[in-house]
Amino acid sequence: MRMGGLLRRPLELPDFRDYAVKVSKPGQVEYSSTDVTAHFLRDVMRKNMTSFRVFGPDETASNKLDAIYEASGKTWMEEMLPEDLDGGFLANDGRVMEMLSEHTLEGWFEGYVLTGRHGFFSSYEAFVHIIDSMFNQHAKWLEKSKLEIRWRAPVSSINLLITSLVWRQDHNGFTHQDPGFLDVVTNKSPEVTRIYLPPDANCLLSVADHCLRSSNYVNVIVADKAPHLQYLTMEAAVEHCTKGIGIWDWPAPMPARSRMRSSPAREIFPRQRRWRRWRSCASVCTDVKIRFINVVDLFRLMPDSEHPHGMSDREFDGLFRKAAR
Repeated sequence: MRMGGLLRRPLELPDFRDYAVKVSKPGQVEYSSTDVTAHFLRDVMRKNMTSFRVFGPDETASNKLDAIYEASGKTWMEEMLPEDLDGGFLANDGRVMEMLSEHTLEGWFEGYVLTGRHGFFSSYEAFVHIIDSMFNQHAKWLEKSKLEIRWRAPVSSINLLITSLVWRQDHNGFTHQDPGFLDVVTNKSPEVTRIYLPPDANCLLSVADHCLRSSNYVNVIVADKAPHLQYLTMEAAVEHCTKGIGIWDWPAPMPARSRMRSSPAREIFPRQRRWRRWRSCASVCTDVKIRFINVVDLFRLMPDSEHPHGMSDREFDGLFRKAAR
């Protein structure tokens, strides 16, 4: 495994800004963030056909990542039959590692990065728990390798995209609700774990580019595959993701409509607007103020003494204000 880091070469990456969604006003258009990012990943694969693979159970298309098939099909080692040419995207030289066995895929992925290469893994939120113990072992190994065994050269990060979130209420909503994987991740060393919660397509593009450039981390990205409202221009998304946290307070009205495939932001904005309107009309609770703070980098909420991405007390109080005593 020592050679993996020495053999590693950075990915040749297209400019993620070229795939941006046009946002003229926050909350006016809808896109699937993962579908937008799939086109970026497609071109990442095209530029790195010997060093980049995408891993996932039989959910690549379900996760709206099927644009990747334009660059390469699914790895298929058996004989190709005429009936295989039915749009299943099988290919003997395919670079999409797809199999309904998350732990096998995670093992492939870990072995792939340990030999100096790069990858990207996607899974539904409820089923990523299948690799809990494998994530634990890799994170522990990575921590020791990074902090105590200096002769080990850095390896590419494990990049996990979690889709089909707890907020979704489809026909299988109950069985697909389990956000607990983040509990597992936060229990591991802050030296090797990162959690990103991009709220829209442009933020996901920025986060994906950042994660693919990194090494010696396990990057967990949570982004729903369903179409959602888009909030930030690409320039604003890059700034927001770089800071990891920020106040959202736009003068433009947010659409009040809601539907089954929802998200916290979509629910909170209309209620925030109604509260302000009610408070103004009723002239009550005038001393109560509401601030919408969006978090992209979850570990920004930790003290800077406990996590490299954490905030100082002064930064935290500047966003959330000091509690009344």
